[in-house]
Amino acid sequence: MLRFIVRRLLQVIPTLLLLSVLVFAWLRSLPGGPATAFLGDRATPESVANLERVLGLDQPIPVQYVQFLGRVATGDFGTSTITGEPVLTEIARALPATIELSVAALFLAVALGIPLGYFAARRRGGPLDVTTVIGTLVGVAVPVFFLGYILKAVFAVEFGWFPPSGRQSVAVDATNVTGFAVLDGLLTREFDASLDALSHLVLPAVALATIPLAVIVRITRASVLEVLNADFVRTANSKGLAPSTVRGRHVLRNALLPVSTTIGLQVGLLLAGAVLTERVFVWGGIGTLLADAITLRDYPRLQAILLLGALVYVLVNLLVDLSYAIIDPRVRLS
Repeated sequence: MLRFIVRRLLQVIPTLLLLSVLVFAWLRSLPGGPATAFLGDRATPESVANLERVLGLDQPIPVQYVQFLGRVATGDFGTSTITGEPVLTEIARALPATIELSVAALFLAVALGIPLGYFAARRRGGPLDVTTVIGTLVGVAVPVFFLGYILKAVFAVEFGWFPPSGRQSVAVDATNVTGFAVLDGLLTREFDASLDALSHLVLPAVALATIPLAVIVRITRASVLEVLNADFVRTANSKGLAPSTVRGRHVLRNALLPVSTTIGLQVGLLLAGAVLTERVFVWGGIGTLLADAITLRDYPRLQAILLLGALVYVLVNLLVDLSYAIIDPRVRLS
């Protein structure tokens, strides 16, 4: 197992280097270069040359890339052109909000998706199966932002069950410890603040979880159906093994391999969906920073968020590989 982990970790390094090359090349492929794109209508030959000198863009490309890697390795992503703050400080402040939202959405998608997909496959053609298939099609088809506005209109405005936006009510005097609003309330024993943060989290988490939930349900259903028809399952049943043993040890465990891959891939989609969800619910996380960076051409912030997203995606897929090895020991030999 240790050799498998080390081998996968070594494979991460060239992947991250390749991603850094892509981000570096993309920013320098902007029309007129990053300096011209940043200055926009204010661009003059003198101002472009001055900004390129300040940013080190007048150096040869290999030198620029080495300097770029050096800054990234030390956590220096530059200063935001919108706020004037270090980009890393902005990301550190906004990251807990996005993690809290993404984890809540992923928890809903996994906790509901795997059981629904499993029982739909077990009752293929029945009312639960038909309802699940139709529901997943609707879940994939409805855009996140549209569903977010519908949830706000119905459950926040019409019924008043949940807050319409933000992470916490202004009237709540909450102590900020980790940046995770729900967790901070538990750590400081300010349970009213934790409940208030949780009530703010429900609607955006449901909106963001819809597409991953639908995908996980469909993949789980298809995987379980395939395993149910496998020879080893029929052999286990013919041996007279208990149904619970067949379902748990033979069916569900083998069906979870493609499901774990799907869950890992959904993390990247959660980051993309968080941009729209955070805008709808005024969440104030990484999605909001990214949207503002694109709109206002804040390239230092944009570059840092792209690298952060790539790092998260690679690490999540590494965890997926490790889960493979736990679920199916044969994977460790590959």
